[in-house]
Amino acid sequence: MRTAPGDRAYAVLDQRRRGTRFVSLPIASVLNSPAQTGMEFWSVNPYVGCEFGCSYCYARFAHQYVTERSEGRRADAAVPWSDDAFEREIFVKTGAAEVVARTLRPARLGGRAVVIGTATDPYQPAERQFRITRGVLETLAQYRGLDIGIITKSPLVTRDIDLLRRLSERSRVIVNVSLISTDAALVRTLEPRTPMPRVRLRALEQLVRAGVHAGVIVAPVVPGVTDDVPHLAALLGAAKDAGAAFAYAAPLRLYAGVRRRFLPVVAQHYPALLARYERAFDGQGIVTPAYAAALSRRMNRLRRQLGLRGRDEDLQATCRTAWPSAVQEELALA
Repeated sequence: MRTAPGDRAYAVLDQRRRGTRFVSLPIASVLNSPAQTGMEFWSVNPYVGCEFGCSYCYARFAHQYVTERSEGRRADAAVPWSDDAFEREIFVKTGAAEVVARTLRPARLGGRAVVIGTATDPYQPAERQFRITRGVLETLAQYRGLDIGIITKSPLVTRDIDLLRRLSERSRVIVNVSLISTDAALVRTLEPRTPMPRVRLRALEQLVRAGVHAGVIVAPVVPGVTDDVPHLAALLGAAKDAGAAFAYAAPLRLYAGVRRRFLPVVAQHYPALLARYERAFDGQGIVTPAYAAALSRRMNRLRRQLGLRGRDEDLQATCRTAWPSAVQEELALA
């Protein structure tokens, strides 16, 4: 994501009573390529910063980068960046839909997916007011044969069921409802302002009933907190009951920015885990291969018991059955 040229100050669009501010972020591009991110897909994040304020979120570094880049052009630049700025000051990519319309070239995607919400939630509360995510989806609906993913913790995604169904007639669309546990108290400890588990599961059920291809992403799995069989079994069972087509998991990534914010939460609520965390993650914040393999085996076993697909199995299945036949023929010809 590059900021647009020019020296004009960024406009403050709104401010919540509790102090959260929303600042317009001019952009020249909004699609992040695999080469930029190191991921296997293209990504779009309509917002920088997130009101949900999850203690384990790895995207705080991106907010710090944007804040520091913008300080010289903002008339209201006030205080140095701090970790809680991530949820106190939200940058809104007000021109995102127009930029997508101007810059998207399907052939340039190389057959890779476009995933919305890889860093910050595209349906966080700000979306009710600014509707940036809906604008991006409306633009994508003008194309055929795309592969579109959405990751969100918010039931607000159900507002766009009409649009998601329309998109699904022309492209493959998958909605990943993010949920780490069905334990409401635990979720509130780690995710101070996210919707409760039952609300997200109800949204999943609404999506599935409307014919939208949707499932659950358990990310991150928090070692020693949400990785035991009872926790995962309860969560996958609830996802199955809600109609999830798939469920998959990813372990916590303890990057430097995450460590600074998350470990004090661990120290307060799970102090016995601190020493284990020093052993379980390498210098780059990645879990040991042994832990990752054990988690994968545990998830595979639970999925088999419940009859749920994993991510790769689901992608293969939807490639065969979920896309309209006309789109499949179009891609085969290409």
